[in-house]
Amino acid sequence: MTFTRPRQDNDVKMSMKIIGALTIQRGNTVLHAQDLGGPKPRQILEILLINFGRPVSKNSLIDLLWSDAPPQKAMVSVESYVSVLRRHLQPGYGKTGPLRTTTGGYLIDSTTVDLDLARFDSLVREAQWVSADAAYPLLLDALALATVPLFTDELTPVWAEEERRRHAAVVTNTRVYASALAAATGRTGESIFWANQALLNDPLNEAAWTAVILGFEKDGQLAEGLREFARYRSMLDRELGCAPSATLREAYSRMLMATANSHSDLSDAVTALLVLNNQLSRITNGSVRPHEGSDDSYARAAVRAAQQVLSSFLRRVNEAA
Repeated sequence: MTFTRPRQDNDVKMSMKIIGALTIQRGNTVLHAQDLGGPKPRQILEILLINFGRPVSKNSLIDLLWSDAPPQKAMVSVESYVSVLRRHLQPGYGKTGPLRTTTGGYLIDSTTVDLDLARFDSLVREAQWVSADAAYPLLLDALALATVPLFTDELTPVWAEEERRRHAAVVTNTRVYASALAAATGRTGESIFWANQALLNDPLNEAAWTAVILGFEKDGQLAEGLREFARYRSMLDRELGCAPSATLREAYSRMLMATANSHSDLSDAVTALLVLNNQLSRITNGSVRPHEGSDDSYARAAVRAAQQVLSSFLRRVNEAA
């Protein structure tokens, strides 16, 4: 007589990934998006994973799966799709596997599934409660998980695109946070790297631009800092019609002065820019009257001189880059 031990709830452990393409590992078995019984069962799983460990009602699933045009027997269809999903996801376990039935809905049991998105969120939360030295490695581990968008093989549903945007914003903020921690712990090069990574998703992110420009200034890469300031100022003016923050304008002035002191061929340009800035400040403050033609002529001459010499400098920088 053979005795078979009843399966326990924790017998089936799974690893699931939704950052990038959907991937499920159950023991030695690896499942992909096409292995779950069709698009609707797969999407039910993905929606449950977005709400990892929390119940999702059948009505919510219907709204997400069919938007404003559900079929007449949508509730029956959802229940049928869940049965199909269970057969592929947790064969032999029925309702005792990670995909559980709750009152009026379903959930993924977070105690039996390791989800990459949950690990990312956990690492970022943990980093907020420890010192900068301890937090930075945690953020590096989190960012190593988030090198690609969510659901790269689920391009059509509106809910998937909304989740991709939400997650992309979190990743951008995490990169900015990593940049700040790298700067605080003396890793200037890494600070610039993570700030530039943040700009890939959010090209107008002020904190990221500040980290890049101040990072180059701190690292003594003045030409790079001036070039990045010019790029950011141009982008802000074109997209938003505004100027960089006072912090960055002050950094720009410092780098101009430092460049004038270290590069004789730029002294004339920097001097012209500084004189022009002083002249414009006087006009803005009302200390120069419109009929004072000599001051106006000087300002125009300063502009022309600054443009010529600075353009020549930036052209050489770009050629050398």
